[in-house]
Amino acid sequence: MESQINMKQKSIMPKQNKGWKVWWNLTRPHTLTAAFVPVFIGTALALEQTQINTPLFLVMLIACILIQAATNMINEYFDFKRGLDNEESVGIGGAIVRDGVKPKTVLIAAFLLFAIATFLGIYICLNSSWWLALIGTICMLAGYYYTGGPIPIAYTPFGEIVAGTFMGLIIILLSYFIQTDTVSIASILVSIPVSILVGAILLANNIRDLDGDKENGRNTLAIILGRPNAIKLLAGMFIISYGWVVILVLANISSPWVLLVLISIPSAIKATKGFVGKNIPIQMMPAMKATAKTNTHFGFLLSLGLLLSYWF
Repeated sequence: MESQINMKQKSIMPKQNKGWKVWWNLTRPHTLTAAFVPVFIGTALALEQTQINTPLFLVMLIACILIQAATNMINEYFDFKRGLDNEESVGIGGAIVRDGVKPKTVLIAAFLLFAIATFLGIYICLNSSWWLALIGTICMLAGYYYTGGPIPIAYTPFGEIVAGTFMGLIIILLSYFIQTDTVSIASILVSIPVSILVGAILLANNIRDLDGDKENGRNTLAIILGRPNAIKLLAGMFIISYGWVVILVLANISSPWVLLVLISIPSAIKATKGFVGKNIPIQMMPAMKATAKTNTHFGFLLSLGLLLSYWF
């Protein structure tokens, strides 16, 4: 009897696995491409204007990854505090509900990453412009208030727009600016499809979580549109992103080399089809992962195209 009681107690106690894999999963590594792909693109764009400052590139890259990871940790902390996460939740890091990491520890780790990113930002400002300190601060506040604060951005229809703007447009332009001390029309136009695809990652996440989000009082874009229309919007975002690149080439704004992004179209098709006819979160995980992969493949191919256009 005593052994049975001990076994029962062990089954209800949170796991205490606090190895490096727990913290790695807590950063939600599949989302980190949304941080470093825009840095690559902005830096590749700058090649046409100047010689790349490698230390600035690396510091910018690390700072963006740290901010993204910290945002993911804050997301996990507040979702747990609001009772949205449990051991059966799909698509979360799970450090709190499955691995026994204390919520306060997760929050402290997030602020520590923000602090490191701030020091890296000071280095960038010293070698560029102090106006970037204001922009960097706004980026970190956006990361915090995405799931924090009284009215989290993630609970509104504006999550995709905010994520796309900060993780696409702004990072690309910042990466371009610290190398060139300016912002060009071309850099803005090239950032548009990347911003759309970053927003698509959030839309895919909200399509997957639509039923649970509705039960917990969220009012995401996917909820407002309904799952069928949200899937159509996701497909439209893919179409616009690829079409935008084709237009840039036809308008002689970008080199034909950037058409390499078309190689990633199968990932976009897989992502869209993966949502059709499904309403169980676990069934939609492959489609969500395909959406993230589309952003990654698109971004790397765009960066490669920009490099090839410079070299040739």
